[in-house]
Amino acid sequence: MPESHQAPDTAHGWTRKALDPELLKSLEQQKGAEVGRGRVHARVELALTVHVRPGEASDRSGIELSGVSADVSSGGCRLILPLPTMVGDVFRIEFESGTPRIPTVLARCLRCRLVREGVFEAAFSFCAPIDLPE
Repeated sequence: MPESHQAPDTAHGWTRKALDPELLKSLEQQKGAEVGRGRVHARVELALTVHVRPGEASDRSGIELSGVSADVSSGGCRLILPLPTMVGDVFRIEFESGTPRIPTVLARCLRCRLVREGVFEAAFSFCAPIDLPE
């Protein structure tokens, strides 16, 4: 790679290579729908009240978070919560009654990001797939 594509990191003594401009352009052109086609499960946008508790029986006395679902699929969900959840931990997610009726599930947190102060978006993968009514 030419020298113009490398930036030295003097603090750590290594050289960082710049990303290929064509690769960046290709990534920028991808649309959310194109990325969504690669998903295993179709997502349904649902705004249901949810309650999130620790999944381990020994930790059930832990904090309970109440939030709102953004979308749900048979393999997982995306939730809007007032506090962050720990990535990698298992949680018990209870959906309040709604249509469709979604059972209480155990799910692992895949990612959590700050949307704004006091608002976090967390994505969960269900430990076992659920059946969503049509």
